[in-house]
Amino acid sequence: MLRAPPVLLLLLTLFGLGIPCAARAQDPDERAPVVPSRGYRLEQNYPNPPNPDTYIPFYLEESLFRDGEPRVVTIRIVNMFRQLIAVPRAVGHPRGKNVRVQGLRYTEPGRKVAYWDGRDLNGRRAPSGLYYCELMVGDRREPDLIRIIVADPRKRRFIPPIFRRQ
Repeated sequence: MLRAPPVLLLLLTLFGLGIPCAARAQDPDERAPVVPSRGYRLEQNYPNPPNPDTYIPFYLEESLFRDGEPRVVTIRIVNMFRQLIAVPRAVGHPRGKNVRVQGLRYTEPGRKVAYWDGRDLNGRRAPSGLYYCELMVGDRREPDLIRIIVADPRKRRFIPPIFRRQ
């Protein structure tokens, strides 16, 4: 039992974990990796958890529209097995109200919003659980993902605070 602390200290020192995080963060030699932009991003839905509906904002950057062509956007709500649960509807799209964001064409960059009423494809309330929202633009197969936690309104107070993001 007396050997554990010295061994732990030796391991932390060997692997550089003994350096405080603040000291490593100030190191000028290490730069944060630059992540190339895909031209679109999915922002966190609000409210999360949905009660019972939620808005899903996403952003289409100007770099997507340099060639002047419209972009095809698809948003899907899937479960943890990537099975399709629902397709949200576009808010303020030129084609009108209640247009599904599935193969929907957007001609201008900017912040857009989709709306999910908390129902599955059959019109029933989605059961409580963890879901993912996927945003795909064009033929790219690398969706942008966010988590959506659906909770029964009667049990919402039992959700740990770490999952209650607005």
